Amino acid sequence: MIAAVIFDIDGTIVDSVDLHARAWQTAFAKFGKEISRHRIRRQIGKGADQLLPVFCSKQELDEFGKELDEYRSVLFEREYLPQVKGFPKVRELFQRIKRDRRRIALASSAKAEELEMYKKISHVDDLIESETSSQDTDKSKPHPDIFEAALRQLPGITLAQAIVIGDTPYDAEAAAKANLQTIGLLCGGWKEKDLQQAGCIAIYKNPAGLLANYDKSPLV
Repeated sequence: MIAAVIFDIDGTIVDSVDLHARAWQTAFAKFGKEISRHRIRRQIGKGADQLLPVFCSKQELDEFGKELDEYRSVLFEREYLPQVKGFPKVRELFQRIKRDRRRIALASSAKAEELEMYKKISHVDDLIESETSSQDTDKSKPHPDIFEAALRQLPGITLAQAIVIGDTPYDAEAAAKANLQTIGLLCGGWKEKDLQQAGCIAIYKNPAGLLANYDKSPLV
């Protein structure tokens, strides 16, 4: 019986993936690296610790990796964060979960400042019991650290009683390493086969789609 639901944020409850990709592309270009937005988009869902090594050598990481990440963070907050929108029916989905007396946690590779804004954008800050961000772990997805941290903040919840909802293969891979199952959403831009191959046990178009099929979903 599911007693807790752990949500990813970017691409799952807020429409921010393309905006993150644009910010990263601009930041890479500033440091002399021209990378297509499509390639970057495929890495969104990872934190900077896992994304940067995909595109930068160790020498580049040592030379300007931290500076690049800080530039991207400031750029995203200034230029792109105000454009982020919540997906439809997120609050209604959270309310339905709460009506079933299930606890809700957020587990994201986002920074704490972004996380606070996302809660307001999606109108769910009063429905969440706990949250974890990139500052709470050493390694981001696809490592399991973020979900393990989320579980620690849900005392009394066993692995069998919790389930993850995310939009990327990295969510499913990280959850599996923490011995958790994952429901996948397509609104982050990944294809159904990608989420299936990563191990998602059920897949829906978006939060509204999950809500519409709630009674037949793994949440019940």
